[in-house]
Amino acid sequence: MISTENASASLLHLLHRAGQCADELFASNMGQSSLTPRQFEVLKAVSHSEEPSQTHLVEMTGVDRSTLADIVRRLVERGLLARQRTRRDARTYAVTITEEGRQVLAASEPIAQKTNERLLAGLTIAEREALVSALARIISAANTPE
Repeated sequence: MISTENASASLLHLLHRAGQCADELFASNMGQSSLTPRQFEVLKAVSHSEEPSQTHLVEMTGVDRSTLADIVRRLVERGLLARQRTRRDARTYAVTITEEGRQVLAASEPIAQKTNERLLAGLTIAEREALVSALARIISAANTPE
């Protein structure tokens, strides 16, 4: 149990460790594909959107701008995404998923689901719902200006 005097430090550490465990489990389940959890989320976001800009992808995924630009660059190099300037604004890139990207995403979705199930295996359905809700509220509160 986390004591009130160490709650902040312990929470930071526990969130960090939970993230590490999730990343390691995802990588282990993913095997040779070497798709990272953030790359998976970006592919998924692009597949559910009509030629989103990289700015829109930042908003959709919560991945910071410079990291997202690097992820998109890597996915373009692997042939999973295509990027082109928009007609509306020559400074803006529109991103699309390639056929190979769709195949990789389709193969990765069961792996992501398996990872989620493994991470939540020790929790009841009510605890799972409470955890997801609490994490969403933490993220929302952290992103709200003071």
